[in-house]
Amino acid sequence: MPASRKPPTIGCLSNHVGFHLRLAQLAVFEHFGSKLNEIDVTPAIFSVLEVLQQNDGITQSKLAAAVRLERSSMVPMLDKLSRRGLVERRASTTDRRHNHLHLTDAGRELLAEAISRAAQHEKEICKPFTIAEKKLLLELLGRFRAPKKSDAA
Repeated sequence: MPASRKPPTIGCLSNHVGFHLRLAQLAVFEHFGSKLNEIDVTPAIFSVLEVLQQNDGITQSKLAAAVRLERSSMVPMLDKLSRRGLVERRASTTDRRHNHLHLTDAGRELLAEAISRAAQHEKEICKPFTIAEKKLLLELLGRFRAPKKSDAA
């Protein structure tokens, strides 16, 4: 095969966990999009809506921390979701610096549809794994987020 047609070699990247995590993330997000783009729900929007459903009245800062989004990303997303009639901001009655976030009925309806589609996505994307392998994969990935003993001190 001529050099111009050969796939590029990736060198030491073949042994880098982060590189493979990124490739896996791209594949998973692409598949997620194939299931949820039609209803204009991205992985980030799905996460925000689900956390809001589970934590009615959560503050914007706690929501951002829960879904690991920077404030600079969270504000425009909440603005967009508010314009779509999915999320409502209500001023705190005890602290004027905070707004409490709530899903609207339309937000709950969209999330129900998104959950159904995401469940199908999850089923399809995890086909290569047994139930035990999926459980192990989630446990292994969770170790990246677990605090290190040196961090806890």
